[in-house]
Amino acid sequence: MITDPLLRYSDVASCSASAVISKYSTSFSLACRLLEPGTRSHIENIYALVRVADEAVDGAATAAGLSTTAVAEQLDLLEAETLRAMACGYSTNLVVHAFARSARTCGITSELTAPFFASMRSDLSISEHSPASLDGYIYGSAEVVGLMCLRAFQILPDADHAHEQELRIAARRLGAAFQKVNFLRDLAADSEDLGRSYFPDTVPAMLTEERKAELVAEIRADLDYAATGIVRLPPSVRRAVGMTHDLFRALVLRIERVPASDLLRTRVRVGGPRKALIAARALTRRFDAVPVKRVAA
Repeated sequence: MITDPLLRYSDVASCSASAVISKYSTSFSLACRLLEPGTRSHIENIYALVRVADEAVDGAATAAGLSTTAVAEQLDLLEAETLRAMACGYSTNLVVHAFARSARTCGITSELTAPFFASMRSDLSISEHSPASLDGYIYGSAEVVGLMCLRAFQILPDADHAHEQELRIAARRLGAAFQKVNFLRDLAADSEDLGRSYFPDTVPAMLTEERKAELVAEIRADLDYAATGIVRLPPSVRRAVGMTHDLFRALVLRIERVPASDLLRTRVRVGGPRKALIAARALTRRFDAVPVKRVAA
């Protein structure tokens, strides 16, 4: 039994973060199981805060009756509480406390949290993006999350610090790929329910096969580059990251096979058996010399 009150509280906070991820993302939850407990806790703590903020702008707060202004105020409060907790090491908000604990251990600062919250706020005011605003949005909503996870990986004893810049680029491009895949998967919900259009000069209801092919090519390029970074990660985390990479690769393949018009009527998924197969392959694959190979859907 943990007797130190702060350690016990922090353990409960991390359990809360883990519960958030298991309820909201079976894919990330499954991948996290391939990590050592300490690293797993940091990744779950990071994603739990991201999910709480994301849910506020994507409907939970609105469903509770909050106006757009009130949602923005809640985001401001959440960011302020996150910064306070990162500074002092404690919060009465369990998810924030868990994140702050990991941030202080891994060296995550407001350099990464500020762009994230800025992107979350932009969802409340920007309904259509230009190329420049989309780049900024993807950086704040997804690429910085990849960089946060990289910070958690790079504190491990066998981390590769000689190729830090390459790893940062790979982490950013992996995050960008994940976000673009989700844009395509959530095309109907984003456009019809939330009134958002993320891809510039693209009307969701009129998405063509040519435009879809262009977007898929962008995602493939991001995933291909990200794969080259996996071999430079500490050995203990390669399988988890490789599995997540492969899950999204499988999603891309399925998106490619779905007619563009059908993306407005269905959300592409990878079924449970297929996820289990991808996880099993990740457990047996060697990530020591070659990029992750393409996995069939």
